[in-house]
Amino acid sequence: MQAIETARLYLRQFTSNDFDDLYAIYSDSEVMKYITQGVRNREETVADLLEIMADWEKHGFGLWAIVDRETNRLIGDGGLRFLSNTPEVEVGYVLAKAYWGKGLATEIAEASIKYGFEVLQLEKIVAVADPENTASRRVMEKVGMKYQHNFEYCDRELVYYAILKY
Repeated sequence: MQAIETARLYLRQFTSNDFDDLYAIYSDSEVMKYITQGVRNREETVADLLEIMADWEKHGFGLWAIVDRETNRLIGDGGLRFLSNTPEVEVGYVLAKAYWGKGLATEIAEASIKYGFEVLQLEKIVAVADPENTASRRVMEKVGMKYQHNFEYCDRELVYYAILKY
């Protein structure tokens, strides 16, 4: 099982035991405000969790379960995955609201980008966000990603950032 430790977090692969904690995060309308598919019900969360676990089997990477090292509690997801319908790999992160504003998304993004370049030998990593999601855009900029352009995705306009291998 692949895992990474950061100063405050443990990034590990998801298991089916993570469902209840993930559902609590995915069913929060504030947390999911800028996520393309929005709030998830129980069935959609099960489908998402199965897809996340399948990505690891199929590609050897995917989103990690983000665990607070101090409390050993699952607080979100984050990591690398293929940007839908493209060959590009994106970095992403979703955190429970209680963990916002603490620099944890930046910690997740930095660890994920390092893993992508050093372990997976990727040449480029991208990120997308709702233009109004200033917190996510700040994270992208803090980790060295540069704004490239806007684009349409699922009837929404998103911003597209990228970073090349260092």
